[in-house]
Amino acid sequence: MTYQNILLVGCGNMAGAMLDGWLAAGFDPARFTVADPGMKEPRPGVKLLDAIPEGGSFDAVLLGVKPQILADVVPQVKKVVGAGTVLLSILAGVELSVLRDRFANAAGVVRLMPNLAAALGKSPIAVAQAGLDDSGSDAAMAFLKPLGTPEWVAEDEFDLVTALAGSGPAFVYRFIDSLAAAAAELGLAEDKALRLALAMVEGASALAAASPHAPAELARRVASPGGVTQAGLEVMDDGAAMRRLAVATLRAARDRSAEMAAEARGKA
Repeated sequence: MTYQNILLVGCGNMAGAMLDGWLAAGFDPARFTVADPGMKEPRPGVKLLDAIPEGGSFDAVLLGVKPQILADVVPQVKKVVGAGTVLLSILAGVELSVLRDRFANAAGVVRLMPNLAAALGKSPIAVAQAGLDDSGSDAAMAFLKPLGTPEWVAEDEFDLVTALAGSGPAFVYRFIDSLAAAAAELGLAEDKALRLALAMVEGASALAAASPHAPAELARRVASPGGVTQAGLEVMDDGAAMRRLAVATLRAARDRSAEMAAEARGKA
């Protein structure tokens, strides 16, 4: 089973990154229809509509609208979701039970949490589903595989995984920006500081992904006792400063995801 006819309802930054990832992986653009009156960058060969079609047969429908307007689009989306349609959702905080209730006729519902690296085929993707059999689950994973690393996640872990894998890039970008700003404050030209920070993080990330060693061990190998790197690490490690910041950051994002889920349940 493969998805040959796919509708994207809303195609903002995240859904657009996913679409770009599928197209970069060689998917035929004719397989995709986008319903989004505000889409600023149409993709060649992809059918673009100003509104959700009144009917049609789609193997998969991807919800990419803001969670706050789910109730507004459900009546129209239901017209294109039939017994053979898999409903996929990237709506933050909208749980499987809500999706299953709203789209009871669907073959199954799949909740996703990717990030913008999907455009490069480099996104971790949290996946949970309801209603699919084994072949349906395999088809969903095969569809997502070109976007990165899809992984089944229990729904009670979804809020935390959302904070880590979904929101995580923003936290990394903030760290890169902070490193560059710090170097500029200490005397480097801003443009040079940013170039060096970006190149450093790119190389370090690639090495960490390819290495058999854990990041903590890699840090140890970079640092020499009493050396330059060790002096910096001692600042980060003082009072577990970096870990405490990371825990507080993920907790805040996780808790907000849980709040959004509660709000969505209340509106269901």
